[in-house]
Formats: sequence, C-alpha cells, structure tokens
Amino acid sequence: MTDSIISPPFELDTEQPKMPVIAIIGRPNVGKSTLFNRLIGKRRAITDPTPGVTRDTIPERWLLGNHPVTIIDSGGVKIDREGLDGLVADKSLALLEISDAIVFMMDCTDVTAEDRELLEFLRPFTDKIVLVVNKIDTPSRDDLLWEYYEYGYQRVLGISAAHGHGIEELEDTLLGMLNLISLDEAPDELESVKVAILGKPNTGKSTLANLLVGEDISIVSDIAGTTRDVVMGAFSYKGSDFTVLDTAGIRRKNKVDDDVEYYSVNRAIKTIDEADVVLLMIDAIEGLSDQDKKIAQLIVRRGKGIILVLNKIDLLPGIANELEAIKDRMRFLFPVLSFSPISAISATQGKDIGKLLDTVWAVWRQLNKRIDTSTLNTAIREWGEAYQPPRGSSGHFKVMYGTQISANPIRFLMFVNRIKDFPQSYIQYMKNCIRRDLGFTQVPIEISLRERKRNASLHDRPTKVVKRDTPAKAAPSAKRSGGKAVAKSKGTKPGNKAALGKEVRRTAKQSRNANTKKRG
Repeated sequence: MTDSIISPPFELDTEQPKMPVIAIIGRPNVGKSTLFNRLIGKRRAITDPTPGVTRDTIPERWLLGNHPVTIIDSGGVKIDREGLDGLVADKSLALLEISDAIVFMMDCTDVTAEDRELLEFLRPFTDKIVLVVNKIDTPSRDDLLWEYYEYGYQRVLGISAAHGHGIEELEDTLLGMLNLISLDEAPDELESVKVAILGKPNTGKSTLANLLVGEDISIVSDIAGTTRDVVMGAFSYKGSDFTVLDTAGIRRKNKVDDDVEYYSVNRAIKTIDEADVVLLMIDAIEGLSDQDKKIAQLIVRRGKGIILVLNKIDLLPGIANELEAIKDRMRFLFPVLSFSPISAISATQGKDIGKLLDTVWAVWRQLNKRIDTSTLNTAIREWGEAYQPPRGSSGHFKVMYGTQISANPIRFLMFVNRIKDFPQSYIQYMKNCIRRDLGFTQVPIEISLRERKRNASLHDRPTKVVKRDTPAKAAPSAKRSGGKAVAKSKGTKPGNKAALGKEVRRTAKQSRNANTKKRG
C-alpha cells in the first residue's frame, strides 16, 4: 500500500476547516472515561473500577456549543511503564502536541505520585490546559477544590463526572479556550462509509485499522485481548471518505472470564449496528471457525454488508492453488455466506489493500441501491412464469406483486394470496433471482410476506344477519267487557304508502261493523 492509495480525509479540501481537538489526560481511575461518556452523551468508553481499563485513545465527534470538535479519551498514565502500560502512556502523552485544549483530570480525594509526575510533565502546555478536579459529589467536598490552586494553573474547575455537576461550566471554559461562540444550529455531519473490523482475537484487526488510517490508532500486541474499546479512525480512498471502527476480539462466551472483556465484546457486537460494511477478519492459517460463523450470523441478521477477509496470507507455505482451496472450503462450510465476497490480504505487508477497499465500495453501493416498483413487478412475473410457486392444500400459492421497502439494509415486501405454509424454498428462489437479475449479488437480502386483502365486489350479496329470537312480552291483563276482541293494528314502516292505505281502510271497516251491531 502506498500513500497514493489511501490518504487522510479532507486532504484535498483546502476550504474544510480543521476540527479542534480536545484531549482528556490523567492517571488511571480518576474518571476520564466517565467524563468522556458524559460529554458525548453515550456510553462509548468502558468504565470500570479496575485501574487501566482504557488502553487505546478513543476519539469521538462532539458538539461543543453546536461546534463540531474531536474529543479524545486516553489511557491512564502510570509511573511503572512496563509492557502495555508503557505503550498506553506513550499514546496518551502524544496527544499533548496535537490537542488544541487539554482537560487534565485529578481526583479530589487523593494526589498520587503519578499526579505529581504529570503536573511537571504538563508545565510546557499550561496555556491550553484546564485542571479539572473530579469526584466533588457533595457540598462537604467543595472546600477541597481550593487546595488545587497551589499548582499554578489559571483554570481550575471542580466537577462530578458521575453526577453531572460542573459540566456546563467546563463547556463554557472550553468554548472560551477555543475562541468559539455557541451556535443556534449544528452543521450537518459529513457522509462517510463506516467500516467495522470484527473477528476473533489476534487475527490482525488492529494492524489493518492502523494501516488504513495511516497512524497507530490501536495498540498492536501479541497479547490476545489488547484492544478493549471501539477505536475510530478516518481516511480517504479514491475521493470518498471512510470511517474505520476497530473492535475487541470476540471469543466464545464460556471463554470470557472478566467484566471488562464482557463489556468489550458487547461493544464490538453493538458496532455492527453502527457500520455499513463489516470486515470479518479470519486467520488464513487457522481457517474458518465456529466462532467466525456465529459472528457472521449476527452480521447477516442485521442486514449489513459483510466481507470475509483472509489475513496473514504471507504466512502460507506457498503450495499451488492453496488460497483457492481455502476459499472453496469456506464456501462449503458456510453456504449461508455464499453471496459474501472473500478478500485475501496481508495487513503487515500492506498486500492487496486496494482490492479490499474496492470491494468495500462495491458492497456499499449495493447496500444503498433501490429498485423501482414497476421494474421489480415485471421481474416477479417473469420469475413466476419460469418457476411457478408450488401447490398447497388450498390451491396454488401466488406472488401478486412486491416492493422494496428499505435500502441499507436491503428489504423487500411481497404480497401473496396466502401466508400460511408459504414454501421457504420459493422465498429462497426469489432471493436468488433478486441477486442475479437486480444487482444485489454481494449483500444480504430480507423478504417479508404480506397477505393481500381482496376488496369486496359490488355484486357480492351481503351476508344475511340472523336475529336471535326474543321472548314475547306477556300481554297485560284486561277486563272482559263481553265485546269482540279487536286485533292489534299492524306496524307499518315509515314511508310505506301502500301499507298505510291498507291500515286506513281496515280501521274504517271495523268502525262501520261496530255501528251496525249497535243499531241491531
């Protein structure tokens, strides 16, 4: 890979202003990640009482007074810098030069030797530092803040990152340090292709992320589980902007033995929802494992683009057609991913990275593709003529018409005559036809069914309503007068003139008969 293939984002856009950078620095366990999550409004960094949980620097876009800035959570700086602790400290202190503002955090309950070392190390950067004293949770701790003015910093604030006390004052201070004025509306975020890198531990995820971004955003180590948080970086490729998300290695559930790794795995799985395309890293030496299959199923269920990335091909023995044999075996072991592209790379040597990014772009284009309803319905009729749906107990199943209801993920809705017992084989047949004829060859497809409701015809006879028999009311007892019983007049419907005329004639006849009897 060369610099001409991948470049930092916005390199060619001279009018694009540089986004201010704010770094949070401090020793372990002073609440840096808690403050970071509080400011950005979500649980981005893992918080745990165990010191040294954060290892990599974690950047995030944050709206400060509706101004977009980059805020970075860093790992705790320790005096004892052995192994990973030294790498963590070096990455954190490297932020001092590139930051426009530095939030130096201390704990109001204790000042340690690590705090004092940092106090001296930060002296050259006093002009862009605000000293934030954390864990002032109760009024009884307010007086502790005065002790920190003796260190000579002109900006000293007391906050409680856990409870949100003093956060507004901190934001106002940062606005003043950056010479910014609050805006009424925030600018739109620039569109980019979001690429997440997932896989088992030690498959080369962090190495690939560093290679794409062009800097060491993730700590690379032979120790499994080095990456804990989701590490973000950006780069440009052939004029398009990309965001890469490096995640922690996902092991089997029974192998996860501590809380920090549990949260790391959960963060990695949640990254699937944030990404457009997921690179599933597979060790070319070990091949496809059951854990890789489970990760792939999570990705497919969410409708995300997935590329199987065979890493470490530089370590293969070099047998003829060995790489093709590995790919064929992967297709055989996991036919559900028959649509997924397979890219073979070497992250350490930068081999075939351009081909991988071309594949990412092709998959992203398919994820955002839409098909006109008329084109889809023409294709549905042709597919039905070529292969008619099978017959069920109540007759043939039929696909009346369909429409695409969403892109990224790709979802179609098909209207059928009956949903019950609709054959899954025909649904798979339609998926294959959609991929073959409509250009969705490299992305997962979901098809939902809905039963079409027929409109009632004007010529259909209405259903006769059967009224229940009601018990007749008992007639009131009447005194016998000795005369002839008079029949009750028949009820008439309003507007029935013929029945009304009959009633009038019947009443007149009864009256004449009564008068004749009296005269006799």
